[in-house]
Amino acid sequence: MSDTTLTDLIETCRAMPGNDALLRTLLRLGRESADPAPVIAYLSEIKEPQSLAPETRTDIAQFLADMGAPEQALAFTNEEGEGGINRVRLLLQQNDREAAIALYRKLIEADKSLRKDDLDSQLLAFAATGQGAGGAEVFSISGEKIEDTSSVPSVSFSPERERITFENVGGLADIKKQINRKIIMPFQKPGLFQRFRKQAGGGVLLYGPPGCGKTMLARATAGECGAKFLNVEIPQILDMYIGESEKRLAGIFAEARSQKPTVLFFDELEALAARRKFSHNSNSSALVSTFLNEMDGYAADNEGVLVLAATNVPWAIDPAFRRHGRFDRVLFVAPPDRIARHEILKGLVAGRPQENLDLEAIAARSSGFSGADLTNVIETACDIAIEESLSSDTIEPIRQSHILEALKEVKPTTIEWLSSARNYARYANEGGLYEDVIAFLDKNAKGR
Repeated sequence: MSDTTLTDLIETCRAMPGNDALLRTLLRLGRESADPAPVIAYLSEIKEPQSLAPETRTDIAQFLADMGAPEQALAFTNEEGEGGINRVRLLLQQNDREAAIALYRKLIEADKSLRKDDLDSQLLAFAATGQGAGGAEVFSISGEKIEDTSSVPSVSFSPERERITFENVGGLADIKKQINRKIIMPFQKPGLFQRFRKQAGGGVLLYGPPGCGKTMLARATAGECGAKFLNVEIPQILDMYIGESEKRLAGIFAEARSQKPTVLFFDELEALAARRKFSHNSNSSALVSTFLNEMDGYAADNEGVLVLAATNVPWAIDPAFRRHGRFDRVLFVAPPDRIARHEILKGLVAGRPQENLDLEAIAARSSGFSGADLTNVIETACDIAIEESLSSDTIEPIRQSHILEALKEVKPTTIEWLSSARNYARYANEGGLYEDVIAFLDKNAKGR
């Protein structure tokens, strides 16, 4: 075929825009041509590609993709049905992975029959790791094999931080005693507890206002038990594809069982264990069911695996998690009292330049402040001292006036939580779950 024939056909298409028969002929001749560039250039000129018949648009998109022009091909695709699937593949050819993932999620939520095994594998790898590494076959829009990827990334945990014990946790004497009796002793003296047919392991739920030390308590509990601490981050589990979150959760429990004794810690438990009756998402219900089955240990022995979890919203947790053998030990981590605040403040100012600090007075004036709030107070006081140091060109220590000024700026963050908890404690105190909250509120009302 001569170049003149191809050029003439392109001019005819320009004179008769929207003629599907001519366009399909042009595509056929473009594939046969040694130089398809003129055809690509003409197709890129089409002003209203969506006015063409769907079959013609699909053929043009396929042609442009095969010719290495995925960006131009996008103009001939839509975001519905199989056309949307073709668009996902084109976005991947352009390495626009985020857009591809977003569109694919939208398509399969609207019509699950549109799911493609190759896209499941490729996009799962991209979404979880940011790169297409793995073992299942992945294909381009033209059907050409690109690479091998795995369908599910392996379970991995962040490196374990420096081990801490209860000595590193300020205050909370009552809850430390409860944890020692209910959790630590079964790990330290398994023989004695086995005589009473009690096993080391199970589940413990810590709840309370944010910033009051739930995560630190979990780490310290692992340190006291001499167990490995595995901190589970929610993004490690949640996945946009049906069934994958459940596989990842099961993999995390399997990893914990292989490293006994282990403390498996889930922060923000409500993201995985929300009440099923309030969920319109069947995937969420399936994840809750998987979590419950793993905690029950029907498929494997959970002895030596302690599951600790923390939440700021215990009323959002599915009640099934509080049955025996699951999170049957529920502990309220309250805002620190005056004695605990004093201990926390001493730890926070240790090693910093300071002068004539009356931390007892600061503790008395900081009722309702969480440990995180107190950290914010001391950091703010440090900022004030540093500003003065820069002005005087000498090291100005942290003084009482600096902390008092910081107390005016920093507000306690527990008040809103306690207001919500008061309502639940009064009107939704299922099985006495919030008795500790009621006791704390009564004590706080009388002054601490």
